[in-house]
Amino acid sequence: MSTPLLLTFNPGSSTIKIGLFSVTAGEATRIGQGMIDFRQQPLRLHLSNGSKTGEIPLKAAVTEDLHDVLDETLGWFATHFPLDDLVSVGHRVVHGGDRFAGPVAIDGDTLTAIAELVPLAPLHQPQSVRLIRAIRHLRPHLVQSASFDTAFHRTQTDLVRRFAIPREFFDKGVKRYGFHGLSYQFVIGQLARQFPQLARGKVVAAHLGSGASLCAFEAGKSCDTSMGFSTLDGIPMATRCGALDAGVVLHLVEQQGLGIKEVEKMLYEKSGLLGVSGISADSRELQASDRPEAREALALFAFRVAGETARLATSLGGLDSLVFTAGIGEHQPETRRAVCERLAWLDIELDPQANNGNARLISSARSRVAASRYTEVS
Repeated sequence: MSTPLLLTFNPGSSTIKIGLFSVTAGEATRIGQGMIDFRQQPLRLHLSNGSKTGEIPLKAAVTEDLHDVLDETLGWFATHFPLDDLVSVGHRVVHGGDRFAGPVAIDGDTLTAIAELVPLAPLHQPQSVRLIRAIRHLRPHLVQSASFDTAFHRTQTDLVRRFAIPREFFDKGVKRYGFHGLSYQFVIGQLARQFPQLARGKVVAAHLGSGASLCAFEAGKSCDTSMGFSTLDGIPMATRCGALDAGVVLHLVEQQGLGIKEVEKMLYEKSGLLGVSGISADSRELQASDRPEAREALALFAFRVAGETARLATSLGGLDSLVFTAGIGEHQPETRRAVCERLAWLDIELDPQANNGNARLISSARSRVAASRYTEVS
């Protein structure tokens, strides 16, 4: 008797991560994974099958509907896995607004609602919409579901979610939503399994990747986060600006003569590490560069991460644990060290050997605040 399979899509701002899971007695076990990085030319599928990994060039052109790319990708998966046993597809969707407080089955109405939220997450939401529609086109018999990054932050109070603008706009949906919720939910679950006492305390998790944010937890629930109404807010990212004085936008439009679409493109796609360095959006390339602009971009990133950690510790009224996750947080000891050096006044001290070796627990025995690193949900 065959084992049902579940396919998952996790679209980032520049990548699509794909997971394949076998489902037995309600428990999912990952049996394969893939990743497409749209920054690579020509396009490649990074495919893992247990201990075997490979990089497969894709011939399909990137089109608006992604039909050809996804069709070719599923074809390669089918050469390694029994995709005839595939029964459902799950999507990570960045924005659920106030409508979605948990996972939902995707039908015509929910897809329309997801598409209507594209303006609030223009880098990520369109990817999810395209993938959902592509699966409907290529495998219409499959059941699809959506899980939302914003849903995890619904435990935050209105005080935390409110902007200091006229109250009527809060009621119209202009509020802090928070993002990366699925990653945070997964990480706090991992922390609870390995260090349950820490997970019950005051925790700040730093999701540092191409998109980046921080979240404050108490007793495992989201209390505050760096990202607000949109995925532009908070700390600088690969190409996004992070928190910005609203007066800068007014100045760019009124005094510099930029159109709204020009400003939007600049803030989402030309700012952050790329904008400050003028070299690359990839922190690995900046770490390898000796140019002062690269050093400054990385220093600014660490400075803002440390500052946001301190703000979130204030929201919590203390700090017991700092957790690093996502690509930069997991794999770049230099960034973790730079952040924690600025937080030494909170009595965070890293163990250099553990940090450089990417150990799970990276704080020293003398550190009052525990520091650790976890793999993000994929």
